[in-house]
Amino acid sequence: MPAQNPASAAAVSANVVEIEHVLSRMTYLAGRARQHERLMALAGLDLDRAAVAILRNLAASDPVRPGVLAVRLTVEASHVTRQLRQLERGGYVVRVADPEDRRAQRVQLTDAGLAAVERIREVSRRGVALALAEWTPEELEHLAVLFRRLVHDFLVHTETPLDLPARTSAVSPM
Repeated sequence: MPAQNPASAAAVSANVVEIEHVLSRMTYLAGRARQHERLMALAGLDLDRAAVAILRNLAASDPVRPGVLAVRLTVEASHVTRQLRQLERGGYVVRVADPEDRRAQRVQLTDAGLAAVERIREVSRRGVALALAEWTPEELEHLAVLFRRLVHDFLVHTETPLDLPARTSAVSPM
């Protein structure tokens, strides 16, 4: 008998169904290749989506080891290593010695990398402002409060380990 996820065992409200649908749609819209190409054209940059994710992440933190960056982005370390090489060649990031372990390196943004992130943020903010131009300041404040709470609650939920039963092997012992 398959184990049930506790969240799926209980019936969910129509509002939760709608929220999940809207979040899926927002993720799709934000992640479309066409949207990324438009963002890069307006920012005057030629970076792929993975590079932008790395730059944004680095801008939000102190210098970090590539392995930590891979964990944060939930991708394979080899993927991050490949992207970092390209970003280094483009002058967006540099590797610096890890003060806690001289054998290790951390990655940090260069001035060009920081400028690129700022251009991306500015173009992205203008797009959001255009999309929400008809909203009142009160509606925008309410949305911002709810989004902050949503992100906080999602982080709390994803940081809490699930107590799922151990999977049984598909091969039965002889």
